[in-house]
Amino acid sequence: MFETAELGQNVAQQEYKAAVGPLREELLLAQVKLREEGVPVIALFTGVDGAGKGESVNLLSAWMDPRWLVTCAYDEPTALERERPVFWRYWRDLPAAGQIGMFLSAWYHDPLLRHVNGQISDAELHDQLDKIVAFEETLAAGGAILLKFWMHLGKDAQRKRFEALEANPLQRWRVTKKDWQHWRIYDKFVATAERIIRRTDTGHAPWTIVEGADANHYGLRVGTVLRDRITERVAARQRDQESEPATKSAEHEAGARRATVLSALDMSRKLKKKDYRRELEKWQGLLNLLHRRARDDGRSTILVFEGWDAGGKGGAIRRVTSALDARAYRVIQVGAPTDEEKVHHYLWRFWRHIPRTGRFTIYDRSWYGRVLVERVEKFATDSEWQRAFGEINQFEHQLVEAGNIVVKFWMHITKGEQKRRFEARQRTPYKRWKLTSEDWRNRERWDQYETAVHEMIERTSTHYAPWVCVEGDNKRFARIKVLEAVCTRMQDALGGSE
Repeated sequence: MFETAELGQNVAQQEYKAAVGPLREELLLAQVKLREEGVPVIALFTGVDGAGKGESVNLLSAWMDPRWLVTCAYDEPTALERERPVFWRYWRDLPAAGQIGMFLSAWYHDPLLRHVNGQISDAELHDQLDKIVAFEETLAAGGAILLKFWMHLGKDAQRKRFEALEANPLQRWRVTKKDWQHWRIYDKFVATAERIIRRTDTGHAPWTIVEGADANHYGLRVGTVLRDRITERVAARQRDQESEPATKSAEHEAGARRATVLSALDMSRKLKKKDYRRELEKWQGLLNLLHRRARDDGRSTILVFEGWDAGGKGGAIRRVTSALDARAYRVIQVGAPTDEEKVHHYLWRFWRHIPRTGRFTIYDRSWYGRVLVERVEKFATDSEWQRAFGEINQFEHQLVEAGNIVVKFWMHITKGEQKRRFEARQRTPYKRWKLTSEDWRNRERWDQYETAVHEMIERTSTHYAPWVCVEGDNKRFARIKVLEAVCTRMQDALGGSE
């Protein structure tokens, strides 16, 4: 695989000077196209030590408009990063629409070194690469252009590069003991690299192998590939937008009345006031104990609340938070995305709020807006919300793998009960602010929303992140069911009982 990157290719200085001017101009024009189309670019630089990764990034930074460039270099995870899923720090740093993000030692670095050093098996490497492929698929499906550069040197060329740097008093700091350790296991290093490249070289995130022996050569090569990929993808994106069909699936848009998981709920379930007080004290007390136990075990809890307008989300959340230490929880109120959030992948704003270990994070509405309001109101295309089911399942699986306990609630009320609550809000001055004209308008699409909720639960209720449908016409019953479900889920995850 790497033979073509060990040919000793070089570009004479005169040839380099003639080519670099036009290339820089074309890269600047490509940046303009990116901003016009609102497309982010993610360029990964990895490879053998001393092959020009950092130098390539520096060249591109000098050649292009720095206002639209983001450079991220990664070392060992910090304490904060280790408390969150592996991909959290990469999601946090993703470039916005119109920007080019240049990533050094990113998500390929750790599995490569750990496999070379015998810290993970072949099977574990394959599992990590599967997750990387899924991550890159999600980014590409969200519109990002992905480029991956493997900067390469043969073993002898790498040794000569190290020796030359060490002979220069101003450059010797660039060669470390670790570099020489990697050189001594060069064959193992490139063997693992070949496995990684073959497994993750995809149409939406291809690898480009660049020989790093000559700075003129690799500078022009990297710049040319970046220019070409941007130009090709922007043109393809414009063609796709022009040819996107206007018709919508009748099955998805008709909102035909049919049996759903919500219509099967027994909405007559109630709880008397005296029973409610007893049950509230019982479950809030248990929740407090479980929360402290989870904190000591380094386990975080993530609760997701979705439901109809006036469905009781706020009341249920308050009964949960009343049982917790105010310093240990955070409630995230999710509304329409901000301007900053709109220029990133829709999951970006949720990754930013992933809790540290031992905390509670409660989402009042969530990433499920993609398959609910954005689907029904046509803020997302059919392809966008349909692929979101798989993206959300992957996201939640990573949360659970990192030690988070995830529980999701759909707060359900009947259409008649919703109307009664709306009217009560209108009559109550301190509650009137909760009611908007949009709340009344949404009632007209009740059947479409119910169909969307049914498919959401069907496709995203997993053993690791289950949905709990709450019969909410009686507020007391609904609140106790939520508390009981949280406690039961936490007991199952923590093992044993209090």
